[in-house]
Amino acid sequence: MKRLETLAVIAHDMGTIFEFLGVITLVPFVVLFLFGEWEMVVPLASVPLTFLSLGLLISRIPRREYVPQISVALATVALIWLVIAVVGSLPFVIGVHMSWTDSIFEAMSGWTGTGFSVIRALDTTPKTLLFWRSFMQWVGGVGVIAFGTAMLSRSSLMQHQLYRSEGRSEELMPSVVSTGRRMWVIYLFLTVVFTGMVMLSGIPLWDALNLTMVSIATGGFSLHDAGMAYYHNVVLECLLIPVMIAGALPFKLYFLMYRGKIRPFFRDSVVRLILALALVGSLVVTLDLHLFNNFPIETAVRQGFFCTISGLTCTGLQNSDLHWVSGPLIVITLLMMIGGAAGSTSGGIKANRVILGYEGLVWWFRRFFARGGEIVPFRHEKKAIPTRISEVELSKNMLIIVLYVLIIFVATIVCLHLAATDFRVHEVVFEEVSTMSNVGLGLGYLTAASPLSIKWTFIFLMWAGRLEIMPVLILAMGLVSGFEARVKGSRR
Repeated sequence: MKRLETLAVIAHDMGTIFEFLGVITLVPFVVLFLFGEWEMVVPLASVPLTFLSLGLLISRIPRREYVPQISVALATVALIWLVIAVVGSLPFVIGVHMSWTDSIFEAMSGWTGTGFSVIRALDTTPKTLLFWRSFMQWVGGVGVIAFGTAMLSRSSLMQHQLYRSEGRSEELMPSVVSTGRRMWVIYLFLTVVFTGMVMLSGIPLWDALNLTMVSIATGGFSLHDAGMAYYHNVVLECLLIPVMIAGALPFKLYFLMYRGKIRPFFRDSVVRLILALALVGSLVVTLDLHLFNNFPIETAVRQGFFCTISGLTCTGLQNSDLHWVSGPLIVITLLMMIGGAAGSTSGGIKANRVILGYEGLVWWFRRFFARGGEIVPFRHEKKAIPTRISEVELSKNMLIIVLYVLIIFVATIVCLHLAATDFRVHEVVFEEVSTMSNVGLGLGYLTAASPLSIKWTFIFLMWAGRLEIMPVLILAMGLVSGFEARVKGSRR
């Protein structure tokens, strides 16, 4: 199938999503009016106008009826996220005259919930732009496609594939549309509740709202150059920890709680793993900081727990410069690789894949030691899964993990060759894992002064990490070799 014909298949759904993005990106105008930053009208208006223009233009491309293939859906999602990064960069280019590279970096970091920033002076940046950064993370946390499908009046097969290709795995409702709508209601409710809770620390509503938005979205953008150190507020840090954890847990559990089903939340293996990793990881890092960094126990506990949980949940807020000995950094690196749960706003490999990988490893060893023709069933979530399906799913699970590690390995080699640095290898790997897992914890390797080649490498890592690698690879392969789709009704 020709590439232009493929574009015609996906154009309508892409256009619809862009149109709805054009509507929701009008929200930051509220902040513009409240603070009277009228010079930001044109920069901010460029985003909804571009989204609406793109949506109206491409949704009217004539199309033939094709059966949508999963490869087309995956490539479409990768393309959509690339486009929204470019469109999201316009306020930075027009409003504060940042370079295109820095602006696209900032927008990609925003939409993907990564949290790295190349803005040189946050304290003097217009509040409208600061809110735009937080808003990108808040919308991107649940997913751009999830937003689009939530607003649609119908749910086609193509939209369902787009939804799942973006990493959305919830199937609580009969249709993707109602699932998306319920998810956004829950998301908005949690944001409002947690904003009120964070205000108990004594910070203003403006700070509380932005910090809650980036925490529930596990994003990590800060409002100030000093980051969390600006507030010098232990209570604030303690209150943000449950917000970060909430964002890293599967949202389907909140829906079940809304329906009155409380027990599944505490019985869920993913929830137990994330909470266990948060506690054990924080204790290990705290102990390392106290014994090997010679931190007072109060400082070790404060920085150890906050930064470890921020890393595990892929949030990226930090109350330390992280200039520590290698031990605690390696522990946080591993936790960032694991990340939160599938169906959450978190990044990383996902705790679900870690559990599935462990269960698969146990299953394979049990089969090796089985007697004679004994059949050893694979069990997941207390259900026996047919062997054929188990082997396919385990292979797909391990493929993502292997690709993740391989990309980090290649990126490390590339970065070390592109620019000389005084940072040690494990520190470079720390920031690359932080980028690939959409975290944003940093040691200072990636800054506004970094070479363009390093910035574009990190842009790719953010993009690939947010989409769990496969959509980006399939888009690249499709651009080279083309896509295939069946004409509706054919048996080919």
